Amino acid sequence: MTDKTAGRIGVIADTSLQRHVLQQALAGNGYEVVLNSDPARLDDEALAAHSVDLWLVDLAQLEDSPLVDRLLERADAPVLFGEGHAPERHSEHYPRWERRLVAKLKKLVGDPSQAVGPSLEALLAEAQRPNRLELPQALADTPLVAGEPARQVWLLAASLGGPAAVKAFLDALPGGLPLGFIYAQHIDASFETALPQAVGRHSQWHINPARHGDPVRCGEVVVVPIQRELGFADDGAMHMNGRGWPEPYSPSIDQMMLNLAQHYGAQCGVIAFSGMGSDGSAAAAYVRRQGGAIWTQRADSCACPSMPDSLREGGYSAFSGDPRELAAALVDHLAGQCA
Repeated sequence: MTDKTAGRIGVIADTSLQRHVLQQALAGNGYEVVLNSDPARLDDEALAAHSVDLWLVDLAQLEDSPLVDRLLERADAPVLFGEGHAPERHSEHYPRWERRLVAKLKKLVGDPSQAVGPSLEALLAEAQRPNRLELPQALADTPLVAGEPARQVWLLAASLGGPAAVKAFLDALPGGLPLGFIYAQHIDASFETALPQAVGRHSQWHINPARHGDPVRCGEVVVVPIQRELGFADDGAMHMNGRGWPEPYSPSIDQMMLNLAQHYGAQCGVIAFSGMGSDGSAAAAYVRRQGGAIWTQRADSCACPSMPDSLREGGYSAFSGDPRELAAALVDHLAGQCA
């Protein structure tokens, strides 16, 4: 099974700007917009012509609206009234508005990121071995004790289309690099145990679950837990507290970026791979202020470019490339630090 959209949404809004922003937000989070219309253009025949899982209604004047009354009388799909006037896409208020909307949609029509799990089957069946990048001499000559606590940690962040992209990145990456990774993937919790094998089967990197009280180590990729928030103690030990991630994303890439940058500062980085929505955009400014780097997967190589696009459009991404180009750039970046 491949990644796919889920949830057919009919949008009714009375301003062209609101319709445009809702279209972008819904499509970017994996929902299929089957109708996006001004209420003045709709009648009973037009409403009946579209098969939807939910009507999203965003009108300036809801009172005494015959259209709303007709929708509420229909039994074929629920009606969700919008979150009010949508902020500018790049404003500081947009991520919070989007999270509220997506949280409601997930409860009513399901979570498109659940399609990520079944797509792991194709990665597990993949037999091709990668053409790995060479380790530069500057890094090969640097003493490195495999498994020692990593002083530099980068976050691999992904959603829809992410496992294939992260696998391609790790397949290309040589071992022996002086850093560790944490990997935050939007995915249903039932597929959490299959994720390490799917993305790591051809890699020289060890893919491990998070371990409470242990540091992130050189040569490993720590998979961020789905149900429990991951943070860091003062000494760098991973800390999984009892609370879950802030809605609507599990794990929350925004929260993971904040926790990472708070501890590692300029010794951290973020690579945003293929994914839905704008998770990560709210925390990007903080990561940059702390001295952390933010890179993104190039849109034409993404199954879903919304997440990296939102970081690029916000001016946060310092480099974009396909997964192999990102791996090569990271190797060069680390080699430059040894010069």
